[in-house]
Amino acid sequence: VKLKHFEKFQDTTEALAASTALVEGKLSKNLKKILKKIVAKDAHEQLAVADAKLGGVIKDKLNLSCIHSPMVTELMRGIRSQIEGLITGLPSREMAAMCLGLAHSLSRYKLKFSPDKVDTMIIQAISLLDDLDKELNNYIMRCREWYGWHFPELGKIITDNLAYCKCVRKVGDRSNFASSDVSDILPEEIEEDVKAAAEISMGTEVSEEDINNIIHLCDQVIEISEYRTQLYDYLKNRMMAIAPNLTVMVGELVGARLIAHAGSLLNLAKHPASTVQLLGAEKALFRALKTKRDTPKFGLIYHASLVGQTNTKNKGKISRMLAAKTALTIRYDALGENTSAEMGAENRLKVETRLRLLEERGIRRISGTGKALARTDKYQNKSEVKIFDPSGDSTLPAVSKKRKIQEVEEQDTEVAVKAKKFKAEMK
Repeated sequence: VKLKHFEKFQDTTEALAASTALVEGKLSKNLKKILKKIVAKDAHEQLAVADAKLGGVIKDKLNLSCIHSPMVTELMRGIRSQIEGLITGLPSREMAAMCLGLAHSLSRYKLKFSPDKVDTMIIQAISLLDDLDKELNNYIMRCREWYGWHFPELGKIITDNLAYCKCVRKVGDRSNFASSDVSDILPEEIEEDVKAAAEISMGTEVSEEDINNIIHLCDQVIEISEYRTQLYDYLKNRMMAIAPNLTVMVGELVGARLIAHAGSLLNLAKHPASTVQLLGAEKALFRALKTKRDTPKFGLIYHASLVGQTNTKNKGKISRMLAAKTALTIRYDALGENTSAEMGAENRLKVETRLRLLEERGIRRISGTGKALARTDKYQNKSEVKIFDPSGDSTLPAVSKKRKIQEVEEQDTEVAVKAKKFKAEMK
């Protein structure tokens, strides 16, 4: 192998521009110039290219025959390993430093300008929201159980967790309930019940230190609840900015969970509608395939409001239709340039119309016919007033129906007269 020509980059910026062009499968200006200058002389020979995509671009632009094969890949590997021998005055330390610098610049450029990375904020926010819900649940359970030793009746009276924690933090010991005013936290009726229960409580007496620790736990619960509300608002705004149509279709929480499950909005846009429908139910799907049972009908999409308001019989149909429309809206959000949510609203309306039709069809089937509307006249009472016939009560013999000879003769003469008249008219 002999070195024909070597062209070096002026600085890292130029190297970065050339590298990004190669990654995207484009032809940089410098490479185009070199190919025109040097390779054009030996145009009858084939040009070995390390990247097949780049070879295709060179063939289209410069009409040069390129070759890419396993043999070429091995040749390129050999050149890379022996580059110091081919190019003089290039120490291995400097080469390593330049490679590292270019790799760092390329990674930074990708992170900064990649459109996929915008939705990492949504993925982090929805993951944190789920974690906060779990932690809040644990904290509230611990708080109720802990304070329940001192005032067990309070847990049954106040069902709302946040109101419970605020009440405990404000009052502390149950003996203070009689003198405390918690009207800003609880309604009047519940407040009266609490005060009445505090006087006759069966709970054990606890020290002031115990109460202080419980109050500190209540502070934690209230702070986390406030932060959760703030985080939910942030997630809602972020989802409306990045994927407005998806948010309109399935809601911000389900939309964010779908994006987090797929890894990014662009990855989610590559999924077909059938995959979107079953995202989150992979375990059940593979178990069903393995045991040859019925496959699941929905995954994360089950929590969407449209599926939730459907009756059990139609849940599968609606989730399938919703997944198909959701897949369209995701692609529109990920790949389209328009940022309006009109398409999502239109598709949601279609799904709602379909849902209404399915529910109405279920009502129609009461009559026993699938297609026709229910006939109410079947169920109406149509009683007829029947009059009693007294003729059946008579014991006298019935009059014979035989006609007299005189009547028969009269009828025969009438027929004969009519026949004569008809013949005269015909003549």
